Amino acid sequence: MTKVPEMFGSMVFNDKVMQERLPKATYKALKKTVENGEPLDEGVANVVANAMKDWAVELGCTHFTHWFQPMTGVTAEKHDSFIQPFGDSVIMEFSGKELIKGEPDASSFPSGGIRATFEARGYTTWDPTSPAFVRDGSLYIPTAFCSYTGEVLDKKTPLLRSMERLSGEAVKVLHLLGKTDVKRVATTVGPEQEYFLVDKDLYDQRVDLKLCGRTLFGAMAPKGQELEDHYFGSIKTRVAAYMKELDEELWKLGILAKTKHNEVAPAQHELAPIFSTSNIATDHNELTMEIMQKVAERHNLVCLLHEKPFKGVNGSGKHNNWSISTNTGENLLSPGKHPETNYQFQLFLAAIVKAVDEYQDLLRITVASAGNDHRLGANEAPPAIISMYLGDDLDALVRSIINGNDYESHGKERMHTGVDVLADFKKDNSDRNRTSPFAFTGNKFEFRALGSALNIACPNYMLNTMVAEELSQFYEALKGADNMEAAVKALVRETLTAHQRIIFNGDNYSDEWVEEAERRGLYNLKSLPEALSHFMDEKNVNLFVKNNIISEDELHARYEIDLETYCKQLNIEALTMVDMARKNITPAVSLFVRELTDTALSKKALSDSISVNVELNLINSLTVQLEQFAALTDELESEIRAAAAIDDNQEKAFAYRNKVFAKMEALREVGDEMETHTAADYWPYPSYTELLFGV
Repeated sequence: MTKVPEMFGSMVFNDKVMQERLPKATYKALKKTVENGEPLDEGVANVVANAMKDWAVELGCTHFTHWFQPMTGVTAEKHDSFIQPFGDSVIMEFSGKELIKGEPDASSFPSGGIRATFEARGYTTWDPTSPAFVRDGSLYIPTAFCSYTGEVLDKKTPLLRSMERLSGEAVKVLHLLGKTDVKRVATTVGPEQEYFLVDKDLYDQRVDLKLCGRTLFGAMAPKGQELEDHYFGSIKTRVAAYMKELDEELWKLGILAKTKHNEVAPAQHELAPIFSTSNIATDHNELTMEIMQKVAERHNLVCLLHEKPFKGVNGSGKHNNWSISTNTGENLLSPGKHPETNYQFQLFLAAIVKAVDEYQDLLRITVASAGNDHRLGANEAPPAIISMYLGDDLDALVRSIINGNDYESHGKERMHTGVDVLADFKKDNSDRNRTSPFAFTGNKFEFRALGSALNIACPNYMLNTMVAEELSQFYEALKGADNMEAAVKALVRETLTAHQRIIFNGDNYSDEWVEEAERRGLYNLKSLPEALSHFMDEKNVNLFVKNNIISEDELHARYEIDLETYCKQLNIEALTMVDMARKNITPAVSLFVRELTDTALSKKALSDSISVNVELNLINSLTVQLEQFAALTDELESEIRAAAAIDDNQEKAFAYRNKVFAKMEALREVGDEMETHTAADYWPYPSYTELLFGV
């Protein structure tokens, strides 16, 4: 068996490989580019490209690809071989120009109207901060992506810009506080990934899973998650084999897969990595999702990453553990032993509180999707109302600052086990409020509202940008202070007082919180159309334009793309429901009714004294339901046509949400009821019992 340390990163052109294969001068030049953002000379790029090619060919590669993250929400790749003609033969070559720039056709990627059709070409450009890697016989080069005319058309570029912006503003503030040895600040992320595993043979029989990623019909199984026996339970043999191979594939690519376990719902699981810098964490999470699905195929399984593949059991999210660290190794979100005198921590905390309060709509927008609308507020994920949880100790500190009182730490409460052989231990003061969307968890914030399929670049570039903006304002307020400590204390108190409404340590699921949040003036944006209606608000446009993250046109393009994607997803789901209803469910139930009718007639033919009440009752109830089902199918189709005819994307999105989706829910209710009364041999699709307990 290969040892994990030997396996880890074996398919990555990482720092160790670069030191071994690059001339010292080339290695130093590349490191300056990676660490300090200095431009890369084409001569250096040629040397790096040749070393990359030699390394990749030794690992069996014949092709290379610029790997990028367009606005589709998934990754993209176009593979070119290393071969170049050489007389009657070929040689394997790879130039610095090919490393630095690619030219994929961009015509079919979402652009939100930002470019004309005839300007189809796009450009990919190497991101040297994220290591190249080998997969499936190709050298993968992480890149950014822009249009022919220079507009940003990907998820990565705004993230890289936001990281630079936050670093610059944080360093300026730290220098005011005397930390002049700090040169760079990096945001780090550890995204926990939830997913479902189902048997592939069953999946192949469900057109809704194949086309939509979720079941559009399906009555609840007799057992769900109510016994709470799946969560952290013993992992089934088949799933354990899948998880073992998944870990190994991820480790080869340098992905820090750390934790694996069963989640709450049957057939649901989770993988959590150790944190890394935001751009690498984003690349790794996209890779993780792709590899999850590919490894599943080898075990005759399908990995479902939809936020809500099964109605009636918990859906899947992705917790985004976000923090800020300096190049000197200091975590800026660590309170230390005495947070009451840790004014640096208080200042950065105040900036985040202010950012989350002022841009709560943006944070909600970052997690808005057709799939995530099913989760948020459904007692399985945080609600759509954005708020912050600080924990008892930190909340007490904030209250003492606001009120001018002395701070008294609760201390770490000792947990007594009551068993001599078990050690007592101290309870974490930042113990998590599982209902909070944005919770402080010791030395980081956990943004818990993300959906499982989401590209984490979006929430992180928005979070980075809004915090950078607040730090910029703090710098301007503090830079001329005669007494820096007094100025910081005053600014922290003023900020926390003005923005305390966003802090809530209670039960986010309660009806009382909904009423309280409304009194506080917090948004309750329950669906994507409601959230997106605030995307182009002036303050949001100004935030991104002022900080040079994306232009107003690029922001508007993202707004249009998100609306278009939402409408298209609901349209596909609705059309799939109509297809399933007419072609499979209605004929199947009709056939079962006919069987019941034949049975009743056969019994009556034997003797008038034989009761046929069971058959007659079923025939009557199913016939009534079939009529309702057919009528609702027609009504759904009519609503689809009406919504599709609307030109304005915002209006169209509301039509799909309020009218099409409402009809889908009504149709499903009748369909699921018919499933419970139809013989299993007649029902055309695998049941929830088979799907959730078939692995």
